[in-house]
Amino acid sequence: MTRHLLRPALFSLAVGACLAGLSAGSSGQGFDPAKVDWEKLSKIPMQDGFIKQFNEQCAACHGEDLRGTSLGKPLVGADLVHGTSVKDLAQSIAGGFPDKGMPAWSETLKESQIWNLALYVAEQRQGTTILDKRAGIPLNIPIAPVAGELHTFRIENVVEGLDPMPFSIALLPDGRILLSERMRGLSIIGKDGRQSAPITGTPPVYADSTIFLGQVQGLGWMLDVALHPDYKKNGWIYLNHTDRCSDCNDLSRRSKRPVSMNRLVRGRIRDGAWVDQEVLWQADLESYTDTSDLAAGGRIAFDDTGHVYFSVGMKGALDYLGIQDLSLPYGKIHRIRDNGQIPADNPFVNTTGALNSIWTYGHRSVQGLEFNTQTQDLWSTEMGPRGGDELNRLQKGRNYGWPLFTSGVNYDGRPVDVARALNIKLEKKDVEFPVVDMTPSQAISSFVFYRGRAFPQWQNHIIVGTLRATDLLRMEVVDNRVINTETLLKDLARFRDIAVGPRGEIYLLLENAAGSRIVRLVPG
Repeated sequence: MTRHLLRPALFSLAVGACLAGLSAGSSGQGFDPAKVDWEKLSKIPMQDGFIKQFNEQCAACHGEDLRGTSLGKPLVGADLVHGTSVKDLAQSIAGGFPDKGMPAWSETLKESQIWNLALYVAEQRQGTTILDKRAGIPLNIPIAPVAGELHTFRIENVVEGLDPMPFSIALLPDGRILLSERMRGLSIIGKDGRQSAPITGTPPVYADSTIFLGQVQGLGWMLDVALHPDYKKNGWIYLNHTDRCSDCNDLSRRSKRPVSMNRLVRGRIRDGAWVDQEVLWQADLESYTDTSDLAAGGRIAFDDTGHVYFSVGMKGALDYLGIQDLSLPYGKIHRIRDNGQIPADNPFVNTTGALNSIWTYGHRSVQGLEFNTQTQDLWSTEMGPRGGDELNRLQKGRNYGWPLFTSGVNYDGRPVDVARALNIKLEKKDVEFPVVDMTPSQAISSFVFYRGRAFPQWQNHIIVGTLRATDLLRMEVVDNRVINTETLLKDLARFRDIAVGPRGEIYLLLENAAGSRIVRLVPG
């Protein structure tokens, strides 16, 4: 098996430029993933074209570090009186302030170039960079109580030294914790904080990953783990994993590489072994791809009427292909009965050629999926490319726009402009827009609707983590609008998953290259 056995999920940065002709000039039918030399492309150094553009246009006045010079004001570490959103910054750059010596750049730069400059400044002000995923930042857990707007809390350590790539936690009724690690599988954290050996008999996981443009890429990973709402009685545990196979479809036979696709199974754990497995949903083998599982989504949520929802991310041959196609599984939220049956009221059960499990479509990479029992609706968090992270309220049969509507840009700065390539005409009225758009991207991750006794003033607020921004946020939602956002923890860690304990304590899965850990928030 060759080292580079898969197609990375992101064409970002330097590679994006190499493939620009493929993605912009055709419907994708001329692109054959089996013929791409990823070994060669992987040797291209990581670069951020925004830096060069800023240095050429702006650094003489504002400094390469954005901290100002004798000719211009600092753009970071200082207030900007004309606004700090990407839109505000773009307007300032475009119109300039001639009376203060700043030219109107709209006369010399394209609109997309101005947007990229504004996005770069906003990223720097936020403290994030496209080249740094912050996977290796020191985990400095606060010892003293943390005073928030509504509650003071403390952080307690539960377990440390976990695999660098965990994905999910599920709290068992007896106080133990189920933990999924992408390349290690499923294990149990005991009440004493010790991690068990991997549970035997689960769907296989594969550790033959590779590093591509600073990101771990692989096929055949364990993703979300979730307990059936009636777990105490039936013992069912659900897994969203990527099923991997070789020589199993046309692509794998031509490329001589394995392929994978999300699959939903359930089973039970007995005496340290996975038993009674049932495959609840599996895509047609011909839809399996060699695109990395990095952006496969993979979350699970239950409503209170016997349905299970799960996300399948961008697993197409190109990051925009198949997302708007109802005959393909990726870029979708799926809904089935908790026993695998297709509900008769699913939106596309009578649509010719459509997968009857689809609930919503037009998604890029759904990283969080939760059912709000108070309002009886489903919500998700979704990563955009460079910008365009979203908090969405998922409504039956609706189109969420990717890749035709997004406020993000490609990682190399090119606009996400693929309408002509896809030959799809989609109007704004046909798209469901996000409740919250996060640009620049914070790499929004998992979340919960908080319900518990420990923090009574947070009832039904969203507690959501971020990866690149390494912040934990609290969002207050009223009438499907976020009316207030508080940063509970700043610059702490990559927040991969969140769960609420029986007494209302909040468990956080922190991802870190030197060893991940689980901590919990308790009243301070």
